[in-house]
Amino acid sequence: MENKKTDRTGPGGDAEQEQLHWLALRFVPGLGNRVALRLVDSLGSAEGVFHASATELEALGVASHVVRSLATGTVFEQAAKEAEQARQQGARLITIRDEAFPATLREIFDPPLTLYARGNVDLMKEPALAIVGSRRPTAYGRAMAQRLANDLASRGMTIISGMARGIDSAAHQGALEAGGKTIAVLGTGIDVAYPSENKKLYEKIATNGLLLSEFPLGAFPAPQNFPIRNRIISGLALGVLVVEAAQYSGSLITARLAMEQNREVFALPGSVTNKNSWGPHILIKQGAKLVQDWQDVIEEMPPAVRQRLVPMADATKTADGASLFSESLSETERAIYGLLQVDEPVHIDAILEALPRLSSSEVLATLLELEFKNLVRQLPGKNFVKTF
Repeated sequence: MENKKTDRTGPGGDAEQEQLHWLALRFVPGLGNRVALRLVDSLGSAEGVFHASATELEALGVASHVVRSLATGTVFEQAAKEAEQARQQGARLITIRDEAFPATLREIFDPPLTLYARGNVDLMKEPALAIVGSRRPTAYGRAMAQRLANDLASRGMTIISGMARGIDSAAHQGALEAGGKTIAVLGTGIDVAYPSENKKLYEKIATNGLLLSEFPLGAFPAPQNFPIRNRIISGLALGVLVVEAAQYSGSLITARLAMEQNREVFALPGSVTNKNSWGPHILIKQGAKLVQDWQDVIEEMPPAVRQRLVPMADATKTADGASLFSESLSETERAIYGLLQVDEPVHIDAILEALPRLSSSEVLATLLELEFKNLVRQLPGKNFVKTF
């Protein structure tokens, strides 16, 4: 039986029609990305796959049920509807053959055929580091993820993560607070903000960074989606930094993918008694670069990338070595800030005991000021930590 030549012409030029055919390939049941790419290479274009005869397709090793799906034209109608809905959502479709599709991602073992994008698509071609980790980090892990993302983003590095709770969210927030750029690769449809408490973060990234997904509109956060999307996180980046991850964490899947994709792998050390440190420590034993500050990451970047990144002197030092940061705080703020740690919460009672000359109202008011300055974070039970 020969393939029925369904009329798939419609509004838009040849480029738009080819884009719709790429999207339609994504909807063909049983047709994986690698087989689809092989068919396009053999038949000249995505549209050529749909217009090929059943005999041609079967000669190329396509299963009979896939041939029937290609012949009906149903998936093309589905793709046209999806593309229109994506436009209404403010999302752009990018195929693997588009100029906007990053070369680094195109080179991975199983690249996505199409991406849905909201935001600045040019960020996909900028030097980027992925920061991933636990959804239940310690105060230390969260603070370090935010600090490292802030430091790197302020120097021109785009920060990539998955917008999950915990380390992912802290990394995105750190980049945005530095006025830098960040990319969130979603495990849902591009129109789904997950988790729900990240709705504001989702909108900030759409405005000041880039949201990406390969999943169709409305796709819910199915557990299997997240390991699948991890290859895109690592594929877009020059390297992956793991900040707190359990021994069998999904973050280690991302690190393994990064190794397979010939990317740099970095790990933040932590307490040996904390199970969230086991993942990074395993990676360090396997050869991952131990990271203490942003310079440890920049040092491993290719020379051309290091030259592109904005050179910045330590802004916390004046010409005579004095700390501008310290000068920006009042005497009371410096006293309280000096008592706090990044990795160990300090209770309000301990602060009051250490500073008997200050009343409880003065201490609480000062802590609130430090929170407004994003230098201190309050944890449950009136415990406080430095943000970095």
